[in-house]
Amino acid sequence: MFKLSALVTFFTLWVVSAFALPTNFTSRLDARSNVGEATYYDPGLGACGINNVATDFIVAVSTTVFNTYPGATTNPNLNPICNKQLTANYNGRSVTVAVTDKCYGCAGVYDLDFTMSAIQQLVDDPVASGRLTGVTWDWI
Repeated sequence: MFKLSALVTFFTLWVVSAFALPTNFTSRLDARSNVGEATYYDPGLGACGINNVATDFIVAVSTTVFNTYPGATTNPNLNPICNKQLTANYNGRSVTVAVTDKCYGCAGVYDLDFTMSAIQQLVDDPVASGRLTGVTWDWI
């Protein structure tokens, strides 16, 4: 009986260890970039209740990202996404910006709308470049 009990225990531990998740499983899921398109706009009073100008390094995120950010309420001024920073990358160039607005014209969930000063960190001539596709970004 002892041998059978020991064998069952060994087998159970072997099965559990075979399906156990690595200790860094969660961090590997979180370590992914968002990918979307980028445009630029002329800011003013944003959804966070902050007045911005074209020289500010800010960004508007899609309404989906803004409205579903953890802790968001019906008052957009109190959304925890406000002033959260992200770093965007495009063709080997990057810019770090703060979220202060939501983008109603963003078609994709992970699309971004930058100020002119911010998007000029990604491309020299945003007007000539038009909509940037394949922009990756991560929360800081």
